[in-house]
Amino acid sequence: MIAWVIPFLFLLSFGGIAWSLLRAVREGLQSYSGAYTAETARQYEELFLFIPPQRLLALARTAAVALFALFYLLFGSFGSAAGVLRGLIFASAAAVGALFAPGLGLKILRQRRARRFNQQLVDSLISMSSALKAGFSIVQAFESIVKQGAAPISQEFGLFLQELRVGVKFEEALRHMEARVGSEDLVLMNQSIEIARQTGGNLTEVFEKIAATIRERMRIEQRIYSLTAQGRLQGIVVGSVPILLLLAMTLIDPGMMMPFFRSRAGLVLIGFAGALEIGGALLIRKVIRIQV
Repeated sequence: MIAWVIPFLFLLSFGGIAWSLLRAVREGLQSYSGAYTAETARQYEELFLFIPPQRLLALARTAAVALFALFYLLFGSFGSAAGVLRGLIFASAAAVGALFAPGLGLKILRQRRARRFNQQLVDSLISMSSALKAGFSIVQAFESIVKQGAAPISQEFGLFLQELRVGVKFEEALRHMEARVGSEDLVLMNQSIEIARQTGGNLTEVFEKIAATIRERMRIEQRIYSLTAQGRLQGIVVGSVPILLLLAMTLIDPGMMMPFFRSRAGLVLIGFAGALEIGGALLIRKVIRIQV
């Protein structure tokens, strides 16, 4: 009797510890995912993309489950412990990537929006300068840009004017707009406005000079972009050839490639090739990325 009681107590103790750890991990993941999706949804709202956090979390979880199942079927197996472990590693990596995909998409959208904002800012500065010459105030000059209705600059300036109407100070509203957009050109414009308001400078000339400076900087950036186009294309071609070749061989002869994926040497070679791919991409990006 005692010979059965002691193993049972050990099993019960380890089972309780494992259950407690799994529960703590689940609660931590739920708390983190909820805070992450809420913050991501708030940042999407700053881009005027109103996505509920629950829907964002549901989409991320659905994509994570789908990618987990797909990658486990591709790289794992149920026939051995090594196959199960290999499948869990690849599937878990794909699922984690899917959970953090909304943040990556947010970064891409924010960069595109800031680029679009900078392009519109040049013409808007000229329009605001003309409005000031016609006798408009600085607030009325902002309103003239909003009435033109060209997003995203009209959206940001409209939100800036709404903050002024509810009692936010002019300087604070400008700083809030800087934080939302993340544009160095907008920071330059806001600093010139604050200096002119404090010293009584001529904003019309300042706006025209800022517009000329931004336009010249954009011209130089486009020139650099054209000169580095060959390097970017070489990086894309060289980086994509091994991946495309691997996919093509897998589709043409899966019976030959699946043992390679399921062997220890094959996994080591794939990891080594992936590390070289990432290192080469970062090196090429460092060479062709020139700040103006």
